[in-house]
Amino acid sequence: MSKATITLEIPENIYQRLVDTAKATQRPLEEIILQVFQVGSPPLLDDIPQEFKVELTDLDQLDDETLWKIATGKKTKLEMEAYALLINKSKDHNLTEIEQLKLNQLRHEFDIFMLRKAHSAALLRWRGYQIPNH
Repeated sequence: MSKATITLEIPENIYQRLVDTAKATQRPLEEIILQVFQVGSPPLLDDIPQEFKVELTDLDQLDDETLWKIATGKKTKLEMEAYALLINKSKDHNLTEIEQLKLNQLRHEFDIFMLRKAHSAALLRWRGYQIPNH
């Protein structure tokens, strides 16, 4: 297969994402750039609410093993039970102020947890892995 050489100016933030991905995957930058041309860029954070972007921005820099741990992570049974208890109690509008604050905190933590799982899975998919459906 013949090759062509091009010079391309890209925004610094895109370049940095590609460099971070190359470092995280221990692959040459050229290979990452070629993958972008073949299958598109890694998932972007454009549609993520600003309050959650901080929690997701560093995932690009993680190695595959760490991303797998996040993507397949689970909340403990105790965490799930505490959350479910507060949600059920809130349906009857019987939460104390402290319980409502705790529910809001847990809801935020669960949102971050699920967004990190989903973004990690999307990054792994982009890196060429098959992600099993659960």
